[in-house]
Amino acid sequence: MFATPPALITTALVIAEGHAWFLRRYDRTRALQFLSMTEDMTPLHIAFVGASEQRGAAAALRRFSDQDLTLADALGLHLMRERGTSVCWSTDFHLGLTGVRLVINER
Repeated sequence: MFATPPALITTALVIAEGHAWFLRRYDRTRALQFLSMTEDMTPLHIAFVGASEQRGAAAALRRFSDQDLTLADALGLHLMRERGTSVCWSTDFHLGLTGVRLVINER
Protein backbone atom coordinates (compact mmCIF):
# COMPACT_ATOMS: atom_id res chain seq x y z
CA MET A 1 0.00 0.00 0.00
CA PHE A 2 2.80 2.44 0.81
CA ALA A 3 4.72 1.64 -2.40
CA THR A 4 1.73 2.83 -4.43
CA PRO A 5 -0.37 4.85 -1.99
CA PRO A 6 -4.01 5.49 -2.80
CA ALA A 7 -5.35 8.99 -3.28
CA LEU A 8 -6.17 10.44 0.13
CA ILE A 9 -8.42 13.36 0.97
CA THR A 10 -8.86 15.34 4.16
CA THR A 11 -9.82 18.85 5.21
CA ALA A 12 -8.06 21.68 6.97
CA LEU A 13 -10.26 20.94 10.00
CA VAL A 14 -8.75 17.46 10.32
CA ILE A 15 -5.25 18.91 9.93
CA ALA A 16 -6.11 21.45 12.64
CA GLU A 17 -7.33 18.67 14.96
CA GLY A 18 -4.10 16.72 14.38
CA HIS A 19 -1.96 19.79 14.99
CA ALA A 20 -3.83 20.53 18.24
CA TRP A 21 -3.43 16.91 19.38
CA PHE A 22 0.34 17.02 18.93
CA LEU A 23 0.51 20.45 20.58
CA ARG A 24 -1.41 19.23 23.67
CA ARG A 25 0.17 15.79 23.85
CA TYR A 26 3.75 16.80 23.06
CA ASP A 27 4.90 20.30 22.13
CA ARG A 28 5.12 22.97 19.40
CA THR A 29 7.99 21.17 17.68
CA ARG A 30 6.03 17.95 17.22
CA ALA A 31 2.96 19.90 16.14
CA LEU A 32 5.02 21.62 13.43
CA GLN A 33 6.53 18.28 12.41
CA PHE A 34 2.99 16.96 11.95
CA LEU A 35 2.16 19.92 9.68
CA SER A 36 5.33 19.32 7.67
CA MET A 37 4.43 15.66 7.28
CA THR A 38 0.98 16.52 5.89
CA GLU A 39 2.57 19.00 3.47
CA ASP A 40 4.97 16.33 2.21
CA MET A 41 2.32 13.65 1.69
CA THR A 42 1.97 13.78 -2.09
CA PRO A 43 -1.08 11.51 -2.37
CA LEU A 44 -2.89 13.71 0.20
CA HIS A 45 -5.36 16.28 -1.12
CA ILE A 46 -6.72 18.87 1.30
CA ALA A 47 -10.29 19.57 0.21
CA PHE A 48 -11.48 23.15 -0.05
CA VAL A 49 -14.19 23.97 2.47
CA GLY A 50 -16.54 26.78 1.61
CA ALA A 51 -20.01 27.92 2.61
CA SER A 52 -21.84 25.01 0.97
CA GLU A 53 -19.60 22.45 2.66
CA GLN A 54 -20.11 24.22 5.98
CA ARG A 55 -23.88 24.02 5.49
CA GLY A 56 -23.57 20.33 4.63
CA ALA A 57 -21.58 19.73 7.81
CA ALA A 58 -24.19 21.59 9.87
CA ALA A 59 -26.91 19.42 8.31
CA ALA A 60 -24.93 16.29 9.24
CA LEU A 61 -24.60 17.57 12.82
CA ARG A 62 -28.36 17.99 12.97
CA ARG A 63 -29.03 14.61 11.33
CA PHE A 64 -26.78 12.85 13.83
CA SER A 65 -27.59 15.05 16.84
CA ASP A 66 -27.65 11.93 19.03
CA GLN A 67 -23.89 11.50 18.40
CA ASP A 68 -20.95 13.46 19.81
CA LEU A 69 -19.69 14.58 16.40
CA THR A 70 -17.14 17.31 15.96
CA LEU A 71 -17.52 19.77 13.12
CA ALA A 72 -14.57 18.01 11.46
CA ASP A 73 -16.42 14.66 11.72
CA ALA A 74 -19.59 16.15 10.24
CA LEU A 75 -17.65 17.76 7.41
CA GLY A 76 -16.06 14.40 6.65
CA LEU A 77 -19.46 12.71 6.55
CA HIS A 78 -20.78 15.40 4.22
CA LEU A 79 -17.79 15.27 1.85
CA MET A 80 -17.81 11.47 1.71
CA ARG A 81 -21.50 11.53 0.78
CA GLU A 82 -20.96 14.25 -1.82
CA ARG A 83 -17.99 12.45 -3.40
CA GLY A 84 -19.48 8.96 -3.21
CA THR A 85 -16.68 7.70 -0.98
CA SER A 86 -17.01 4.01 -0.15
CA VAL A 87 -13.94 3.47 2.07
CA CYS A 88 -12.55 5.62 4.88
CA TRP A 89 -9.23 5.15 6.64
CA SER A 90 -10.01 6.34 10.15
CA THR A 91 -10.09 5.13 13.73
CA ASP A 92 -13.14 7.33 14.38
CA PHE A 93 -16.24 5.14 14.28
CA HIS A 94 -18.39 8.23 13.64
CA LEU A 95 -17.12 8.34 10.07
CA GLY A 96 -18.93 5.07 9.41
CA LEU A 97 -22.35 6.41 10.42
CA THR A 98 -23.54 6.67 6.82
CA GLY A 99 -22.41 3.16 5.91
CA VAL A 100 -18.96 4.04 4.56
CA ARG A 101 -16.65 1.10 5.19
CA LEU A 102 -13.92 1.87 7.75
CA VAL A 103 -10.59 0.24 6.92
CA ILE A 104 -9.72 0.10 10.62
CA ASN A 105 -12.52 -2.45 11.14
CA GLU A 106 -11.04 -4.88 8.62
CA ARG A 107 -8.67 -7.66 9.59
